[in-house]
Amino acid sequence: MEGKRAEEAAGPSSGLPETRPEMSENPNEEEEEADEDEEEADHHKTGGLVNAFVPAPPVSLKEQIELDKEDESLRRWKEKLLGCLESDLDGQMDPEVRFHSIGIVSDDFGEIVSPLPVDENQNDRVLFTLKEGSRYQLKLKFTVLHNIVSGLAYSNTVWKSGLQVDKNKGMLGTFAPQKEPYVHALNEEITPSGLLARGLYSAELKFEDDDRRCHLEFKYSFEIKKRS
Repeated sequence: MEGKRAEEAAGPSSGLPETRPEMSENPNEEEEEADEDEEEADHHKTGGLVNAFVPAPPVSLKEQIELDKEDESLRRWKEKLLGCLESDLDGQMDPEVRFHSIGIVSDDFGEIVSPLPVDENQNDRVLFTLKEGSRYQLKLKFTVLHNIVSGLAYSNTVWKSGLQVDKNKGMLGTFAPQKEPYVHALNEEITPSGLLARGLYSAELKFEDDDRRCHLEFKYSFEIKKRS
């Protein structure tokens, strides 16, 4: 009786061989199938455009201001912040940068200013002469029209006797249209010294924005002389 009671307490499965769920021959197969199911679900949800990025279309200044045209104080604040002219609110998308002059500032002679753009026939004209070991800066005067210019940057490449001897780049920044022109000085440079450094140089100054629009490509020449 005690043996029979023990069997009943153990339950109907007692004494039967233990059964285990069937395992796949490839342990990663189930994970791969789960990943495929998830990818298929995402495909149906997004129409196949998984992680697609669509940039916002450009907006003109006129549209930016008209977004809040019912709020007079906000509209005036925007116009004051942007410094835009009525003529700039023409709906043009692309910004325009007009360069008025380029100056060279040095302790050797103070400041020399040349108007821009320069006639192509004068590209070989010596724009300035510096002494070896001199500190100098290029200073630009320009106006921004129609829209905000983003990430305006410059590159200045210098050659001597047909060989490139220097190239530097810099960022001017982001500028909004305004009535008064901007005046911006580039990074300070130091002319090289020594016999080989003296002579005539040719250079090219180029300005581009974030959208790779070239606003100015300016060629000029300068000379380095011996310091007396």
